[in-house]
Amino acid sequence: MTKLLVVEDDPNQRRLYEQELEDEGYTVCTAAGGKEALAEISKERPDLVIMDISMPGMDGIEALGKVLGVDNTIPVILNTAYANYKDNFLSWAADAYVVKSSDLTELKETIKSVIKKRAEEGKK
Repeated sequence: MTKLLVVEDDPNQRRLYEQELEDEGYTVCTAAGGKEALAEISKERPDLVIMDISMPGMDGIEALGKVLGVDNTIPVILNTAYANYKDNFLSWAADAYVVKSSDLTELKETIKSVIKKRAEEGKK
């Protein structure tokens, strides 16, 4: 079963993502911020990370760099309410960028797409 790590500082948003993604058949673990995400990754490597950008302490861009420093094979989807981060070249290291919406369809489709792409790359 595919394991996802959702990194989101808003507890209600985190719970919503966890429930919706578990309903899709994923195993979901969560982290409230970048430092917690790095600790989670060191315990058990997820198959994919969904990370908010605007978080207190360590923002998602800094956390993305640290995650890729630990294991650059983990795909990361940046998920944020702010489309302007897409122009930040540091965000280009992510596998995908999704602007938050109350409808999680785009996020779910992006997760499937990134997982499929990584699986195909692994077969080469």
